[in-house]
Amino acid sequence: MVAGGVPVRAARKNAPPREDVLVAAMATIAERGLEGLTMAGLGRQVGMSSGHLLYYFGSKDELLLQTLEWSEAALGTERRALLSRPGTARERVRAYVDLYVPDGPRDPHWTLWLEVWNRSQNAGPQERERQAAIEGAWHRDLVALLAEGISRGEFRPVDADRFAARLRALLDGFSIQLAVGLPLLSRGDILEHVREFLADALTPQG
Repeated sequence: MVAGGVPVRAARKNAPPREDVLVAAMATIAERGLEGLTMAGLGRQVGMSSGHLLYYFGSKDELLLQTLEWSEAALGTERRALLSRPGTARERVRAYVDLYVPDGPRDPHWTLWLEVWNRSQNAGPQERERQAAIEGAWHRDLVALLAEGISRGEFRPVDADRFAARLRALLDGFSIQLAVGLPLLSRGDILEHVREFLADALTPQG
């Protein structure tokens, strides 16, 4: 079997670390969008032929999804560390929100998500399941955090699962506006809106 005219064994031996490819792909997508990412251009950045890249990833869509999974794995580690640190549940919900909301227009992580969502209509069942697994990790962590705050009396006794779904929908809406660069609200404005919403919705009524 050959990849791009080179025996597979040689391709594997000469290939750069997978993470180098994913880092380069994410940087290119954030800077120029998915339309600016070509296998030939990416190959030149990492010292591989486009044939080798196609052998390892199969398609641009698969490269995109693997880049998102790699990015999410790192972000998931950061999220779990934030949520397991000492402090009140309210403080950790704020940390969750701060991690969720993009840093600004063309935030690399959010640009990647937008490209994946844009192509989701044509995705197959397995690809959709992989996307859902990423979304599910964010949802489960938030549900657990809300449930903890409710059990401690820090939060009003809401349905944690339903509230998490609504809060993430709110965060997605604000985050998309910021990531695409709409001149509506700054990141600080968004965080303030979310803090006000959480205070109104979760503060126990005395």
